[in-house]
Amino acid sequence: MGSGRAKAALAAFFLSFSAHALDPAAVEKLAFGDGDEKIEAIGALVAEGDPKAAELLKAFADGELQTSGKQIFIVRGDRAIDVSTGKPIALPKEREDVVANNRLRGAVASALGAFKLTSDDRNERLAAARALADANAAMLPLIRKALEKETDPEIRGLLDLIAAGMELKDGTKEARLAAIRKLAASENPNTKTLLLEAASDQDEDIRREAQQSLRAVEGRLALGEWLGLAFAGVSLGSILLLAALGLAITYGLMGVINMAHGELIMIGAYATYVVQNLFRGSAVFDLYLVAAVPIAFLAAALVGVVLERSVIRWLYGRPLETLLATWGISLVLIQAVRTLFGAQNVQVENPAFMSGGIQVMSNLVLPWNRIVIVFFALGVLAGMWLLLSKTKLGLYIRGVTQNRAMADCVGVPTARVDTWAFGLGSGIAGLAGCALSQVGNVGPDLGQGYIVDSFLVVVFGGVGQLAGTVYAALVLGFANKLLESWSGAVLAKIAVLVFIIFFIQRRPQGLFALKGRALEA
Repeated sequence: MGSGRAKAALAAFFLSFSAHALDPAAVEKLAFGDGDEKIEAIGALVAEGDPKAAELLKAFADGELQTSGKQIFIVRGDRAIDVSTGKPIALPKEREDVVANNRLRGAVASALGAFKLTSDDRNERLAAARALADANAAMLPLIRKALEKETDPEIRGLLDLIAAGMELKDGTKEARLAAIRKLAASENPNTKTLLLEAASDQDEDIRREAQQSLRAVEGRLALGEWLGLAFAGVSLGSILLLAALGLAITYGLMGVINMAHGELIMIGAYATYVVQNLFRGSAVFDLYLVAAVPIAFLAAALVGVVLERSVIRWLYGRPLETLLATWGISLVLIQAVRTLFGAQNVQVENPAFMSGGIQVMSNLVLPWNRIVIVFFALGVLAGMWLLLSKTKLGLYIRGVTQNRAMADCVGVPTARVDTWAFGLGSGIAGLAGCALSQVGNVGPDLGQGYIVDSFLVVVFGGVGQLAGTVYAALVLGFANKLLESWSGAVLAKIAVLVFIIFFIQRRPQGLFALKGRALEA
């Protein structure tokens, strides 16, 4: 039965060639010409728009095109079909393969994709047009033919620019000038390369027009780069905000120098990894993050509560001992994770709704995972503000922060409030770990990369000031990304650190000074 289907398919292939012959000159160049002539022949065959041309080019790329003298034929198994007549022939005893190198196979792949320019499916036509961005000028007739029928504005604009690029290379002076003016409206970075070549042309008119168009294109590309830099700053700022919010409670409000804060972030990330594995293979895998968020919070909060009750509560008011103790705890947590999960990084996959990105400009794509994290950070910030300003626990925390002795006198359970506040700060660190798992690999040393930045954000914003934490995270995020674009990541970190040192010397209270009874305590 399988043999019958194969024969039927072969018969259909032979039948498709029997209607009428392809352009003989193009077929001859494809079989006997040099590399450039073959490229020209591929373009000419595609321009015909004949399905038989697609069959011929596919056979050429697959090594099924052969010659015997001046005869050109396609071989399938033990049967052959003459390309010029479209009729089956007996296989000649002496025949030679028509060899396609990588360059020619690439041209054929582009040409076969170009056939989809006439598809009824808009997405197929759009993909075919994008694939032609680096096509040979021989494809120009096909592009012009597609332009005559195309009604979609986006595809027409793309084809116009591709045609302009081809005309710029091989057209007359008038056509080249018109092409340069069209390219001036392009947002494609590749346009800059074409215009740079034209800007050094010997013809003064072309050179002047190309330079003018080049300035317009560079202006748009620079705008995309600046917008991308701004988004990167917001994205990094949101990550720093998530990492520092928990520390703003444990250090900013409670005065505890918690060197294990980074490891609480790590615990949240590993909790997300565990939840992902539990959901793997299920029909609702993309929803694992919905379950991971509360679990990451609870896992880190529980560890924080245990640390506060067992170690930290005995060290309040003793900053050096607290620093050393929490540093030792961080080493214990890192080793525990290495024992449970191994020393190698583990990967947490993005759900489908966080994959890909939004194409804003040709050189600017906003990744969905970064966008979601920005809004997630805003949501965590709003939730924290509501908790501190609208709930009984928030009232207790603010009361203990401003005047512990007075709060204790009026019946506030200060010891219990300390535990809940430390658990809250630790849980928010776990949420930071959940978010960080979506932008990189998760490893035992994950938190080490954020502990210093978190302290910088809190100190720069003003100890005890949550609003200052928000502003500081955004400022440091923008500063880091801006300096990275000029000097690299390492020098950017050093420059930011030096700036913070000088800033704190001039303004020890940070961006926002703490006001009220806390100053008198």
